[in-house]
Amino acid sequence: MKKTFDFDKEYGIVLEGGGAKGAYQIGVWKAFLECGVKIKGVSGVSVGALNGALICMGNYEKAVGVWKNISYSRIMKVDDSQMEKLVNRRFKELNLQTVTEEGRRFIIDGGIDVTPLRQLIDENVDEKAIRESAIDFIMGTFSISSMKELEISAKEAEDGYLKDYLMASSNFPLFKNEKLHGKTYLDGGIVNNVPIDMLINRGYKNIIVVRIYGIGMEKKIKIPEDVNIIYLAPRINLCNILEFNNKKAARNITLGYYDALRLLHSLSGRNYYIDAARSEMEHVSSLLKLEEDHVRQLLTYFKRDNNITGSGIRSLMEEVFPQMAASFKLGKNWTYSDLYFSIIEYCARKLKIKKYKIYTEKEFLNLIQDKAIKVLQDEGSYDIYMNLIKSIT
Repeated sequence: MKKTFDFDKEYGIVLEGGGAKGAYQIGVWKAFLECGVKIKGVSGVSVGALNGALICMGNYEKAVGVWKNISYSRIMKVDDSQMEKLVNRRFKELNLQTVTEEGRRFIIDGGIDVTPLRQLIDENVDEKAIRESAIDFIMGTFSISSMKELEISAKEAEDGYLKDYLMASSNFPLFKNEKLHGKTYLDGGIVNNVPIDMLINRGYKNIIVVRIYGIGMEKKIKIPEDVNIIYLAPRINLCNILEFNNKKAARNITLGYYDALRLLHSLSGRNYYIDAARSEMEHVSSLLKLEEDHVRQLLTYFKRDNNITGSGIRSLMEEVFPQMAASFKLGKNWTYSDLYFSIIEYCARKLKIKKYKIYTEKEFLNLIQDKAIKVLQDEGSYDIYMNLIKSIT
């Protein structure tokens, strides 16, 4: 039975730190806006704090504009072309003189100059709108001056300090560290990169944690029994934390949007987004249509043991399906629906079917079958995937 998202509840949203990966969080917010998720509060560190500020302002167009126009030079005082080659390890294409000069400046300045980041914050963050927002906003940073983690509530912070605290929360160790109001801070992610506790400590009972798997420390916290935590996370690597590339940012916004829709609408699939209409038993029935030759071919393809000792349905249920589930890395609590969708998604990827779209189950199967037939016509023979689809659909 599908778990349904409760749209009547109010939620606290936790935004993890992770640099350039943060575009994913804006895509998640887009889905929340469209579907009417009630956001009561946001906690964030580093890029999660910056995105949290934009969310509290309530201006999605401004937020997406920031990310779709992102570049290395919008965050750091660097040459975009040289930085792109460096981040992507295209070392042979680097201009040695430019790299040497940048390295010398890095050493002299005591880190990467992030004056452009400060300008970006000044241009896009509205302190008044955040303070007046119906959404509570808490950000984290680490005070080197007092050697402790700080939690800063936007509504309680000193007037005129909010943008400074956003800089403090985002002060990655490689960045040039300048004192703010006589004190020195570091990126909040170094002590608490997934600040769930900031919301729990403020009485939130329903919390959505948006993971982006940045670099930082995950603080060990005890989750009270009456607190419900929902995790939302990408299933692919988003990018390097310093890969401030507008094309990657646009892709990650789209990915965050569809991943959030998967959560909100209980969609099936790991890589695709499928509105499944059939039950677990109906998926079992489809799997049992697999012909023995096709089963052996599949197990051979996945380099699993295809020495099937049983016969008929028992052999499939006790030997074949568990081996296939292991091949797809479904984990010990896999279901037959999980296995079924893993198989058809696998075929869809091989057939290069468009990923970012919500499909009905019937529509998805028909599309796979139609494409498989075209492959037969173009190439003259079915491969293992086409045989498999022919068997179970």
